[in-house]
Amino acid sequence: MNIAMIGTGYVGLVSGACFAEFGTTVTCVDKDADKIAALEAGRIPIYEPGLEALVERNRAAGRLRFTTDLAHAVRDNLVLFIAVGTPQDRRGRADVSAVYRVAEQIADALDEYKVIVTKSTVPVGTGDRIEALIRERTGGAHPFSVASNPEFLREGAAIEDFMRPNRVVIGAEDEQAAAILRDLYRPLYLIETPILLLRRRAAELVKYASNAFLAVKISYINEMADLCERLDVDVHDVARGMGLDRRIGAKFLHPGPGYGGSCFPKDTQAILATAEEHDSPLRIIEAAVRVNEERPAKMVARIREAAGGELAGRTIALLGLAFKPNTDDVRESAPLKIAALLAREGARVRAFDPVAGPAARAAGFDGELAPDEYAACEGAHALVIGTEWNQFRNLDLARVRDLLAEPVVVDLRNVYEPERVRELGIRYRGVGR
Repeated sequence: MNIAMIGTGYVGLVSGACFAEFGTTVTCVDKDADKIAALEAGRIPIYEPGLEALVERNRAAGRLRFTTDLAHAVRDNLVLFIAVGTPQDRRGRADVSAVYRVAEQIADALDEYKVIVTKSTVPVGTGDRIEALIRERTGGAHPFSVASNPEFLREGAAIEDFMRPNRVVIGAEDEQAAAILRDLYRPLYLIETPILLLRRRAAELVKYASNAFLAVKISYINEMADLCERLDVDVHDVARGMGLDRRIGAKFLHPGPGYGGSCFPKDTQAILATAEEHDSPLRIIEAAVRVNEERPAKMVARIREAAGGELAGRTIALLGLAFKPNTDDVRESAPLKIAALLAREGARVRAFDPVAGPAARAAGFDGELAPDEYAACEGAHALVIGTEWNQFRNLDLARVRDLLAEPVVVDLRNVYEPERVRELGIRYRGVGR
């Protein structure tokens, strides 16, 4: 089967490379000629562990191609995935204008039956509108199907998530499209991956409902961590006790500075906008969003208190700028927001991140970028762990203590056991501990 992946951003490039790894012939399409030229030369525009090798292997094997010619890709491929961005607009809704522009281009090149699939995260009803748009634009000259196949890829673990997913969700309104997409995912049958065949609108909602629920769990455990501090209870004990209940599960019960990235902030706002449009408020999600928006300021208050009550004129070493480890993504990054708030109070922020430094600089970070974690600590009045990169999990804490002007560690990810750090003469502050 030949397929096209229209859009070579995070979702499109990872999905295209993984489908190629399954033996499918994939054409990745993007309007950005410079990006396509870079991909053809083997340069990957995003940081994702294992992706560069995966792209190169399948490109060399001839299963993965790159082009700017969308019309040609439409004619040459049976399944056309739309994987372009759906950023948040000023009202919090998903901006699907790029999706509709691609649909129009597909309609103009349509010459025989195709399955057009939204891989982008889109509001409920987008597939209906795409179908109507293409039918109107073509005058019904050629048959086609429109389906939904939402992605559930975690940045930093996207290849594993694609190759060994919890489930594959397919939303289709006709048997032909459903059968073609099931066949496309046939390699996953060997590992007994559940394939859910749903109505198209249900599939569109599954992605938003899933991400919103995970965001709720994060905000819930963050508020519980605040209560634990007032009650002299370790939130990790509470989270373990909760997580062993199979109805709850242990995932996403890790307190910290709040969620960020390209999905949770945008998707929670988008589903709230949809709920408002349909007069069906989602108050639990509204509360989760408020809690998350307040989190960076609460973390700065924690840092201020640990640093002696004053931030002006103090140097703060910040380890981690990406919103999570194993990615260079700083969109809605809590550590980046914290850095801005620290600077606003007059602190000098010296940061280190293994890969996200350039992205943070491009996003407006104007503090100092240190060459490594220990250089960041030198002469600082406090060390703040903002992102739980593996290399920050086993620091030489005695060396850190000696490099710091004051022996203060504020661990916003609870990477360390408090007693172990305090035994070294370091004033330690975690979250909910």
